[in-house]
Amino acid sequence: MKNGVGVAQNIVLFGGTSEIGQAIIHKLVKPGVSHVVLVSRDIDAAEVQVAEIAERYPDMEVHHVRFNADDSASMIHVVAEVAQQVGDIDVVVIAQGVLQEGVDYYKNPVALLPVADVNFTSTMVLMYALAAQMRSQGYGKMVLLSSVAGERVRKGNPVYGATKAGIDGFALALDHELIGSGVSVLVVRPGFVTTKMTKGMDKAPFSTDAETVATAVEKAVSSSRTVIWVPGLLQYMFLILKNLPTAVWRRLPL
Repeated sequence: MKNGVGVAQNIVLFGGTSEIGQAIIHKLVKPGVSHVVLVSRDIDAAEVQVAEIAERYPDMEVHHVRFNADDSASMIHVVAEVAQQVGDIDVVVIAQGVLQEGVDYYKNPVALLPVADVNFTSTMVLMYALAAQMRSQGYGKMVLLSSVAGERVRKGNPVYGATKAGIDGFALALDHELIGSGVSVLVVRPGFVTTKMTKGMDKAPFSTDAETVATAVEKAVSSSRTVIWVPGLLQYMFLILKNLPTAVWRRLPL
């Protein structure tokens, strides 16, 4: 629950080692926050984040919860464990995701399963589990890291794009379902973000960085907005790109 000056007290990050997720947490954490929970597979890597947050805010409690992002069935139990540690969940950032560039799916079609499991199936289960918890509280905000890649799936990485298209659409529908419950979803659609995950890849036009995404989320999380684009210009670009005839779209160097 927010305190007397409107600060969310309990903040959770799923994908505790995500650079974008970490940047968002650093923006959201401020005096008045009581608990931060980092949910990740690699607890040791997340320890670095814990040390930085604890140094800045010594009165704040920082918790770890271990999970496997591709284990859909475990999401319900993970959410319950988080709630057991901190009570109500005020803001949750969902930054779990797999990119998996350069895989030959023609030679190994089953290699797409981890991408689909993490980016789509597990995230759907997670969001419903969080929604159930937040509905029982009567309030809460979910921040989902989506991608412009899902707005119109390109041939360069159809598996990743398709999972992002699916989870983006699901999140918007879930937000619609939750109207009147006190719970809402903010969908974040960044363009190409320069991080360790994208290291070595060619940058797309209008590339951004984790800090810029985090700043945009910080501004939007307390608003009534449902979708934000980072940078904002991409919203107008994709309004055109999404509606191009297929014959024209397929001629673009994507």
